Amino acid sequence: MIEKRSLSIRGHRTSISLEDAFWLELKAIAARRHTSLAALIAEIDGARAPETNLSSAIRLHVLASVMARLPTHD
Repeated sequence: MIEKRSLSIRGHRTSISLEDAFWLELKAIAARRHTSLAALIAEIDGARAPETNLSSAIRLHVLASVMARLPTHD
């Protein structure tokens, strides 16, 4: 289920729409990095291309994190 969540990024209010699975994994990434969810989202926001919306950038970040943890087969 997609849920709309409101948050502040560097003092600017915005909202994102994310599926629960992405939201839970995003929270887990922040916990593994010992950072706040807000700080992680601000980092993702700062690194995204201008034409990429924030929800998509978060999904791509979560996907990259999950893929990086998969075992590699040489």
